[in-house]
Amino acid sequence: MWTRFKKNFGLTAIALPGLIWFILFSYLPLIGIVIAFKDYKISGGFFESLLSSKWVGFDNFKFMFATNDARIMVRNTLLYNMLFIVINIVVPLFIAIMISELLNKRGAKAYQTMIFFPYFLSWVVISYFVWAFLSPDKGLVNRLLVAMGADGISWYSEKKYWPFLLTFFNTWKNLGYNIVIYLAAIVGIDKTYYEAASLDGASKWQQIKHITLPQLRSLVAVLFLLAIGKVFNSDFGLFYQVPRNSGALFPVTQTVDTYVYRTFRVIGDIGMSSAAAALQSIVGLVFILVANYIIRKIDRESALF
Repeated sequence: MWTRFKKNFGLTAIALPGLIWFILFSYLPLIGIVIAFKDYKISGGFFESLLSSKWVGFDNFKFMFATNDARIMVRNTLLYNMLFIVINIVVPLFIAIMISELLNKRGAKAYQTMIFFPYFLSWVVISYFVWAFLSPDKGLVNRLLVAMGADGISWYSEKKYWPFLLTFFNTWKNLGYNIVIYLAAIVGIDKTYYEAASLDGASKWQQIKHITLPQLRSLVAVLFLLAIGKVFNSDFGLFYQVPRNSGALFPVTQTVDTYVYRTFRVIGDIGMSSAAAALQSIVGLVFILVANYIIRKIDRESALF
């Protein structure tokens, strides 16, 4: 064991900061999962409050399913995330391939930078941009509609538009980050594959189909597994800030995270919030295990574990 440690000391030293980070911020906080099963009341320090709070079992979990909004928030959370996972894998993949094929590399860098920029914007900032376009009375979109002789649209009370709008905003914001990941993988593909294919008369599409896409298969599988682990979570800023907390839009914007936040603001129960977070983690773990099992059966090398 000591011999193996000395042999891999360099790699261990490189991994040590990340390991310490996970221990401090991912594993030690697991103690707090007990709060999900208690009627947590603050009465001094954290551990003192944890020990003195009453054990209530699964009562904190019931509030998520004992409400009329349970079906709506679970449906929205799962369906939006499934859609986001597919779009945020497929769209960035093909845009990354197109950028990598550009002959003008300076132009490719410019496109990549412009696409990446929205990732650094917070949803609060984006919500104000959206308001500038969709404001019922002063929004740019409604002004254009009125100028063309059409009636303005009350965007923040018409729920039928928001599944498309939320999907667009999510894709627009995360597109650049996902493209960078794919571009890094494409750069790492051995160029001799393309040279050999070109000598054999393969077209660009054939090279992409038979070289680029197969080489990216493992990366796509890993990104899919990482994304599906958060299938029961939602981007709070997207679903709360962008629709401006409009009650008329709750049927299409209410998710587990927004519901827990609104409930916590009214009730102030930490135990219920912890129960929701614990349930999200458990559902994510189940999805990861099932998806990884299926991928391992199809292609063992592409599986995460």
